[in-house]
Amino acid sequence: MELTNARLNDLPKGIDGPRYDRRQLTPGIVHIGLGNFHRAHQAWYLHRLMQKGLALDWAIIGAGVRANDSAMRDRLLAQDCLTTLIELDPAGTSAEVTGAMIDFLPVEPDNASLITRMADPAIRIVSLTVTEGGYYQDAVTGAFDPTHPDIAHDAANPNTPMTAFGAIVAALKRRRDAGHGPFTAQSCDNLQGNGAILRATVCGLARLSDPALADWILENGAFPNAMVDCIVPATGETEIALAKDLGIDDAAPVTHENFRQWVIEDDFCAGRPDWDKVGATFTDNVHSFETMKIRLLNAGHQVIANIGEILGIETISGCMENQHVAGLLRKVLTDEVAAHVDAVPSMSAPDYIALISDRFANPKIFDTTRRVAFDGTSRHTGFLLPTIRDAIAADTPVVGLALVEALWARMCGGTREDGSQIAPNDPFWDDLNATALAAKEDPMAWLAQDHLYGDLADAPAFRDAFCRWLPMIWQDGAATTVRTYLR
Repeated sequence: MELTNARLNDLPKGIDGPRYDRRQLTPGIVHIGLGNFHRAHQAWYLHRLMQKGLALDWAIIGAGVRANDSAMRDRLLAQDCLTTLIELDPAGTSAEVTGAMIDFLPVEPDNASLITRMADPAIRIVSLTVTEGGYYQDAVTGAFDPTHPDIAHDAANPNTPMTAFGAIVAALKRRRDAGHGPFTAQSCDNLQGNGAILRATVCGLARLSDPALADWILENGAFPNAMVDCIVPATGETEIALAKDLGIDDAAPVTHENFRQWVIEDDFCAGRPDWDKVGATFTDNVHSFETMKIRLLNAGHQVIANIGEILGIETISGCMENQHVAGLLRKVLTDEVAAHVDAVPSMSAPDYIALISDRFANPKIFDTTRRVAFDGTSRHTGFLLPTIRDAIAADTPVVGLALVEALWARMCGGTREDGSQIAPNDPFWDDLNATALAAKEDPMAWLAQDHLYGDLADAPAFRDAFCRWLPMIWQDGAATTVRTYLR
């Protein structure tokens, strides 16, 4: 069946769709960066509320600030912004059609339509999934970087910004000037303290052109921290064909695992949906949940993805089938990371390690090592290096974490052990590749990347282990080196 509002009554047997009247929905949220994760996670929670007859005035307006977001806009508008969610579980496959999103704004260089919509007081939340590396942070300190060319452009052209954050600042200025209150700005990216980081970016940018506006945002706005979790692979022809096998012609279906988690700081300045009624958690202790997820699950992905690329293993579940890769994951997380992760209600670090090991091993989830290894510059600095710093400060082991960094350096060499090429997989790939090849002869060349490692190159426990592992990986191979570590 064609996926449109007009055909919702014709959904195949066993596939649930919106039981609410989508014509009665009114917008309350603009979401920037509308990809698969948002539709499988935040939009799903809102859809579930709407299925209960709640939150009908919180419908989502999609938005994007990159030129290639236009293709997603075209696909979704052609099917009335409906999405087929396909749950991939070892026990079986199930699907549902969700309808919490009702429009997708034009994607424009000056973000005019986006600014106008966010300036509307009916919009009470602006949420974002713009990737971990999209917040204009200094790689070493994590502070807002006002020198980035995109930020300099928006500071000089506040009415025609090119970034999502410039558009947010412009919309908030219009709201202030019109006598309206601000919206809540809600990050849904995998960053510890993502709300605080979003606040620093928005207010830091505002201060460059309008200090009084920055003060108004700080005084009146809200930027809740949150932890989000669900494994959501990219969509390709396989996923589109799977939707068709289920009886639905969806140009942009989303596959996902049978696990979701959303932990949110209850800090909203203009109201919010009651997401806790459908499984989300509101708490004042988001930090502990964030730490567990980022340092175990997100870091765990990086532990296995780089060696997976080196060995030519296509998927994350395939990595978990390799005894050396799976052993590396368990040993590094258990022996070196868990000590720096506090328990959260109903979940200890060892229990969480067991949980994510099972999730990574799900053979139904076709999550590629390439996708998970993408943008190591942001992911290693955000997910692994903070633990290394804590371990050095606490004088706890880092030998396995040093091995993980050495495997990243080897992967950035650009070839697999079978001789095939690894396609560029980082915004800074050219620099990483050149440095990785230099580090083949001089391991310290890799650690000398101050913008990544800072003073970690001066920490003997980490430095000496890294400089031992990297030549061994090049000479003896990744699997043999990992076996040495596991022994």
